Amino acid sequence: MKQFKLKEDLLTNFNKIYMRTVMAFAHDRFFVCGVVICCLLALSCQKRKELLDQPVYEGPLVSMDSIYTKMSDSAKVTVILKAAQQYNYEGGDREWPKGLYLEYLDDDGEVVSTFRADYVYYTFKDNLYRSEGNVVVKSLDNEDELNTEELFWNPSDEEFYTDRFVTIQSDDEVHTGEGLRADQDFSSYKILKPQGTLLIEE
Repeated sequence: MKQFKLKEDLLTNFNKIYMRTVMAFAHDRFFVCGVVICCLLALSCQKRKELLDQPVYEGPLVSMDSIYTKMSDSAKVTVILKAAQQYNYEGGDREWPKGLYLEYLDDDGEVVSTFRADYVYYTFKDNLYRSEGNVVVKSLDNEDELNTEELFWNPSDEEFYTDRFVTIQSDDEVHTGEGLRADQDFSSYKILKPQGTLLIEE
């Protein structure tokens, strides 16, 4: 009877020790797994933060050289665009960093005026061209010529405008002033703040 009780005690102690060992092992494994998961989550968050901290690319989506484009309205070509380089941006904006040359055509397809500038940027949202540097608009009908450093072209209203200083050569006269509104074909224009007229001596 004593021997049987001793075996029973040994078996009970063995079961207790076994369960303690299993629980300790499981606890350790759970702890290690928890640490590993926390490390992985921290690394994942760090990688995500690095990706979010990357600068957003705002450059052109497309770059093209030697541009020749015909723009039409009601199946008639109204403008011919020529440029050495063109950048297309997200959202429809465009840029001509090496200058732009335009020819405006009448209903018969004849060129009535020309435009050129050192730099032009087109904003799709406003349907507006902003030109800078040696901007020249010329009427081929009366040979009037506009010179300025900044000019906006609104295709929807078919007009040019600026608030900058302008000079207009017309026949043997040069008109100067600040600000201008003009038709797209440069057949009529108005200097907003005229400053004077110079006679050109031949």
